[in-house]
Amino acid sequence: MRFLRDAEQRPPRNSGWASRQIPRTGAEWLAVFVLMLSAFGCDGGPAVDEASASSEAAATTEGPTTKAEDGNEPSIETDADAPFVLGDLIKPFDPPPTLEALEASKTWVDSPVVDAMARLRKQKQSEPPLVSVEQALAMKNESEEANQKILSALSVLPSEEGGRVDYDATINRSFQQDLRSTNPVLVSSMSESEIASMIAFALFGFDWAMNPFASADSVVSWRTSEDRMVDLVVLRDDLTWSDGKPITARDVEFSYRLIMSSAVPVPAMRAGTSDLQLVKAYDDRTVAFFHKKSSAVNVWSLNFTIVPEHVYADSVAEDPTLRKSAHHIQQEKKPVVGGPYGLESHVRGQEVVLARRESFYKHNGKQVREIPYFKQIRYRILEDQNTSLLALKSGDLDETLLGPEQWTTQTSGDDFYRNNTKVRGEESTFFYVCWNLKSPFFDDLRVRRAMAHAMNYEEMLDDLCFGLFGRSTGIFDPQSWAYPKEPPQLLEYDLDRAEDLLDEAGWGDSDGDGIRDKEINGRVTPFEFSLIVSNKPDRIAICNLLRENLESIGVLCRIAPLEAAVLQERSFQRNFQAMMAGWGAGADPYISNNIYATPGERNYGSYSNAEVDRLFAEAEREFDREKRAEMYGRIHHLIYADQPYMFLYTRSSFYAFNKQLRGYRFSPRGAFSYSPGFGSIWRLLP
Repeated sequence: MRFLRDAEQRPPRNSGWASRQIPRTGAEWLAVFVLMLSAFGCDGGPAVDEASASSEAAATTEGPTTKAEDGNEPSIETDADAPFVLGDLIKPFDPPPTLEALEASKTWVDSPVVDAMARLRKQKQSEPPLVSVEQALAMKNESEEANQKILSALSVLPSEEGGRVDYDATINRSFQQDLRSTNPVLVSSMSESEIASMIAFALFGFDWAMNPFASADSVVSWRTSEDRMVDLVVLRDDLTWSDGKPITARDVEFSYRLIMSSAVPVPAMRAGTSDLQLVKAYDDRTVAFFHKKSSAVNVWSLNFTIVPEHVYADSVAEDPTLRKSAHHIQQEKKPVVGGPYGLESHVRGQEVVLARRESFYKHNGKQVREIPYFKQIRYRILEDQNTSLLALKSGDLDETLLGPEQWTTQTSGDDFYRNNTKVRGEESTFFYVCWNLKSPFFDDLRVRRAMAHAMNYEEMLDDLCFGLFGRSTGIFDPQSWAYPKEPPQLLEYDLDRAEDLLDEAGWGDSDGDGIRDKEINGRVTPFEFSLIVSNKPDRIAICNLLRENLESIGVLCRIAPLEAAVLQERSFQRNFQAMMAGWGAGADPYISNNIYATPGERNYGSYSNAEVDRLFAEAEREFDREKRAEMYGRIHHLIYADQPYMFLYTRSSFYAFNKQLRGYRFSPRGAFSYSPGFGSIWRLLP
């Protein structure tokens, strides 16, 4: 069946729930193009909040989880009358009773303990700058060649520029949404993830190439049993919480038990720790991580947030939410933390201020770790990204993320380059439309393929993405080692093919009203569905392009913009017909099983393919990386063929920052979501 597609027959471009035209005024750019998070505590739903990129200090709090875009973790209902049991989700397991017995029961191999900044300095020695700093600061970033030159010069570290660090400096950054909680174990948004990365204590991290290691800031030694069933970590003896109490292995065990308590609402954090059999402290400095199975990905289960036992051991039973009691409210105001920074103040709706913690880098009056480069970090809460750019130009902010239009048209003049510059870099994030396969509209593969053929990808990329993004070809980024050697054959924009597929699937037009319909459960049902999306103008515009294309082939799509928290709740509950969102890269491709395997907690569209499930499970058991890559490449092809998502576009990171700042480096997780991440940023001494 062919529907008229002449210009006169198409609906007006501004019809429907929202126009797809990119907004041009400052007020309309509310929360536009925000950067991701992708990680522990932030993967409760799909939608990376691109404006407050998850930063990481020398010891990262991030796990390998694929980042969800925008949003808050949905609340979890618990039985208020049930008695609280710490660690009630841990199944019975009897570990060796003593450390000596454990060590004697296994053959051990050393695993890497790394100083993240030292590793970066070594890497920088093999990356000579393409131009001098002076030349880079005089350039405008108007080409990929210019971008590479500026980035190579301004990624310089202090030792390369004479060590002239302004250690008394304050850096002014921004958030697009306020914090719900300052407790690192409760992070549920991008802004909270960033704060956690600055204030939380952690044992493990990974570098810009996603290589995992134990942090030399926290760990003396890390050994792994040859059978991959146990990891044994010895903590340093110069670690202190912000209240002066020592950080010990007992805190690590307690934190694991806290996370594995059903009444504590931390499902995202629990997604990693649930793969552990047990965590046991054998003494104040030695902790063992027991795994349920020998696996190539066990290392990623170790990296959970650690909180002080002495603060929460007696209070969690009274208030498992960790937020409501007087004691926990006080902790929200002034949390006891173990990271390089502490919370100095939080004025809701206005700002969050962190202060460098002397007890992080000094012990008993002696310096034992590198001094964090900034004395203070001040985050202004600015919902409108145009406001952030104006604040950068006026000097009230030192850095900000840019949207594609801002990069293209609003940061090319002397008013910008007088005090600032900009760079772009990799970030493996892709955007999609997720189809709910439980819906009668999208349970047929032919329909999902028709949807893919109905999208005008060229117009989306050229007009709405300003030519800065590439087309998504599936779940893994082309730069990932998991990407298939031969990419899938893409489903191209072809309205005739889309109509043929809909006809084959039984979606005709029985009453001649121009809207396709089909008899479902004895009733004639028009093909009319809702597409939920975060209330960001750029994404609404892309959804409206899809709406226009579908209307021309007799399918009605209603665009429903939602607040981030509502979108998250709807996705978590599978309460949608279609949803636009995005996923960022995980530190390891295995974490994608949580999204695409049956019944993955974040498999919001209820996709299921037995071969995909089998390959995910097999890849976890395979230790040869090349063989694992072949399995993930096959998964990539299978998922693209099944089209549970309409794969839209991939995007990079775009940053603008003050010319006095140095140290920016990008990774598949963006500029900060790795080690040392933000820890490598510094300000030149005036």
